[in-house]
Amino acid sequence: MKQYYLLITLLCSTATLYAQIDPVLLRNTPKDTAEMKMNMDAIYNRPFLQLGKLPVALGGYVEANYQYLKENGISEGHQFQMRRLTLFVSSAISKRIKFLSEIEFEDGTKEINIEFASVDFELSPLLNFRGGVVMNPIGAFNQNHDGPKWEFIDRPISATQMLPATWSNVGFGIFGKKYVKDWVYAYEAYFTNGFDDQIINNAEGKTFLPASKTNADRFEESFNGSPLFTGKVAVKNRKIGELGLSYMGGIYNKYQEDGLTLDKKRPVNVFAIDFNTTLPKSKTYINGEWAWVHVDVPDTYTEQFGRNQQGGFVDIVQPVIKKPMMGFEKAVLNVALRLEYVDWNKGSFKSTGGNISDEVFAFVPAISWRPTPQTVIRLNYRHNTQHDILGNPPSKIAGFQFGFSTYF
Repeated sequence: MKQYYLLITLLCSTATLYAQIDPVLLRNTPKDTAEMKMNMDAIYNRPFLQLGKLPVALGGYVEANYQYLKENGISEGHQFQMRRLTLFVSSAISKRIKFLSEIEFEDGTKEINIEFASVDFELSPLLNFRGGVVMNPIGAFNQNHDGPKWEFIDRPISATQMLPATWSNVGFGIFGKKYVKDWVYAYEAYFTNGFDDQIINNAEGKTFLPASKTNADRFEESFNGSPLFTGKVAVKNRKIGELGLSYMGGIYNKYQEDGLTLDKKRPVNVFAIDFNTTLPKSKTYINGEWAWVHVDVPDTYTEQFGRNQQGGFVDIVQPVIKKPMMGFEKAVLNVALRLEYVDWNKGSFKSTGGNISDEVFAFVPAISWRPTPQTVIRLNYRHNTQHDILGNPPSKIAGFQFGFSTYF
């Protein structure tokens, strides 16, 4: 028994908690500049636990919550949810070759997804190669989505119901960075498998990009043989903030089979802009994203299938108390507000010229307490106002949510 406790003690004493940082990208870089993390760094900017000299490091996060919501005055009552458990496994194969995987279990084990599993070959700060299951860098949230980083229980509507949040595919690409004093310039570019015709042939009855996430075959073959391109450029200034511009586009329909032409090539194109900053005096954190979606929908489909969509969100987070609380030395109490909007069908009816109204607006005030930077306990009030395609009186959802999210 004594030997057992001794072994446990030795293992715990050799465990070190750290956030991985790319050694090549930080070489010969001033320390204050190197500490400027960008959204593209989110996959490595996480806490990992490494035991002694083992080549593998482990980490992850968990989030759970309670909610009581009403839709048009009708409620399903008190609900307790285990939103997700995510595991990270990383390994430094050699000095310039790294592997990282992210596996997510949603709603218990209702969904199990490999969100990221790639090998990075670091050639120089400006040129690095990545292959495997990559996270398509459209907008900012798709890469920087870990629950403990956010003051809100629900993920943004625009990122989950217009864009396919945590959208990843098998493919290859390059990425890099350049540091110049207070500035950081970065880029990413990938060719991967992509969307399929479920974006217009789905149970939602509308143009819905997240429907393609249900196609697990995209991890072993392309639906139509045409690659999806995703590219992003970003710039960050230590005093101003970070600005990102991204594009994702490709063919979504099966236009030929066995040499026989079935249809013309129908593209889907997505453009996104994201920005985040921290105001120097008040320490107010502002984070926003806006995206535009364009889909070539066949003329045989009715107008309820949108050819143009747009939407986004903005988060405002204000620290109000920073001091030791209840035994936690670096505790912070925040107040926050999220504003979000999505228009799934931007345009007008051909027959009447009237506006197509398939849209939602939501605001979410929040209070969050961070006993440590890696753990957040949050209370949200959600209010959604959603109009149907005809612009009838809106459906309203309102209620409270309480939960936590933490790295481990």
